[in-house]
Amino acid sequence: MALAAACVTIAVAMFISSHIVHGQSAPTVYNPYPPGILPADLNSEIARVQREIKGIESHYLAAWHALPPPNLQGNPPTLQDSGYAAVRILGGLLNYDLNISPFKNIACSSCHMPYAGFSGPIPSVNLTMIAYPGTVHFRAGKRTAQRYTYSSRFPVLEYNSTQAAFFGGNFWDARSTGYKLQSADAEQAQHPPVDTQEMGFPDTACIAFRLSTAEYLPLFETVWGDSFDIAWPSDTATICATPGGAATFGGSATPIQLSAGDRTKANNIYDHWGQSISFLESSDDVSPFTSKFDAYLAGKYTLTADEKAGYNLFRGKANCNSCHLDGRSTAPSPTAPSARDTGTAASTAPVFTCFGYANLGLPKNPRDAFYYQTTPDSFGFTANPAGFTYTDFGLGTFLRSGFGAAPNPNSAWRQFAASSDGQMQTSTARDVALAPPQCPTTEAPGPYFQKEFFHNGYIKSLKQLVHFYNTRDKYRMAVESGECPAGTVERVTCWPAAEVPQNQDMTIGDLGLTDTEENQIVAFLQTLSDGFTKPYPFVGTYTGACMTGGTAATQGNSTLIPASVLRQLAKQQ
Repeated sequence: MALAAACVTIAVAMFISSHIVHGQSAPTVYNPYPPGILPADLNSEIARVQREIKGIESHYLAAWHALPPPNLQGNPPTLQDSGYAAVRILGGLLNYDLNISPFKNIACSSCHMPYAGFSGPIPSVNLTMIAYPGTVHFRAGKRTAQRYTYSSRFPVLEYNSTQAAFFGGNFWDARSTGYKLQSADAEQAQHPPVDTQEMGFPDTACIAFRLSTAEYLPLFETVWGDSFDIAWPSDTATICATPGGAATFGGSATPIQLSAGDRTKANNIYDHWGQSISFLESSDDVSPFTSKFDAYLAGKYTLTADEKAGYNLFRGKANCNSCHLDGRSTAPSPTAPSARDTGTAASTAPVFTCFGYANLGLPKNPRDAFYYQTTPDSFGFTANPAGFTYTDFGLGTFLRSGFGAAPNPNSAWRQFAASSDGQMQTSTARDVALAPPQCPTTEAPGPYFQKEFFHNGYIKSLKQLVHFYNTRDKYRMAVESGECPAGTVERVTCWPAAEVPQNQDMTIGDLGLTDTEENQIVAFLQTLSDGFTKPYPFVGTYTGACMTGGTAATQGNSTLIPASVLRQLAKQQ
């Protein structure tokens, strides 16, 4: 295993030596990682995704040019006939623009491509380093690239005092509350451009600066009427070509020195950036309700025997729809084993989430690249001084306005931080199984597209996901990942200790499902993939390779590295 890890490091170094960032000279590569963390094909895969992004961007450019002339009518003025299309197309152009990052090499879509259900598009990253590299190679975040299908349906974050729980918001930790724009999804789009580990601009005004020279600027002005008449200081281009966190900025979030009036203009443009992308995400380009299950609700598809059995388990014995709401009651349930649901679905467009938060008790994933960014990069920035001792408390950290989260805009929520430690957003189950047509499943032996699941990517297949819900407490052991005892198999008969043991959701963990029942639930989850009643937009843009072999139960186990070994290797870096 150690020899294989060393080979990976050598291969990455060979790729790095010839890599030049699109648009300008590359900075010194940041590689503080133990052998085996970075995948050997990382640079070539980043280049592949960039090519795919440019192809989709060209589609939106053509769609913009095909729009009829703007026709403002009424009061308040409305873009008659073409308003919806104009905002959707603008959102697409913004989402697939590689120029919206200091080194012009990362777009929003770099971590969220259609063929992956708008989650991570690089199988080897999903298998190894977990978080995606940002504009600085190779800074990386701390969590998986969360799917943003149906994310526009999540409401503004609120605390329900009767339920004693939080609902709404965006991101795994709820830090996009939506309090200002009254849209958690639009606010979510405002975080990655200035996240040091992602697109990495040092100032939100860099969005306005880059858009001021974008080919599609006229469309932005048509839709929003924003003024780009801003007196940019002479050093703006240099500032916007320098990643956030650089020591030269002295911690300032506004290094571009603008007048109050010009700062207001730039802020308005930034708000409209977020709202445009949110509109795209609400449209049929991202969230179209075109799955087998939608056809089933409409009486246009009959579930197979396994799909129907899986659905009955999903809303019964497995208790899935207590959190991933499908518009039906949970019956029979663990608390009411004799109950029956004989009614029809209450919603013809269920989003399969309660919009809430839970601590599922996932093990710490030692492969997460964030743990090893303990030294300064060439810009003097250190992402994670705490190293492997960092614990991801999720919602609890956000409520404290803690490290790696965002400021909590409501002081009344601070009191709930401790009881929220470890909680992460209950994502929609829709499109969890979506994969490229040539790799039509997420499950080994395939051909399959390797995804990663939950906030820390510990789970590598839907079979493992269901098995974790089913057996977490039955096979829980006081060990770290990669160190399950002899005679057990990690992710099969051994679940390492929870990263955050307090506040665990105890409605799961020992469901008593058989192996066949687990597989039937997977079959049902696959009915939630969009693209059945009509083709899913851009799902065929994947140009990478499929994976084959192995079993879904042990998928990814060949890449396990003991946590203790990784800690020791990190000390040697």
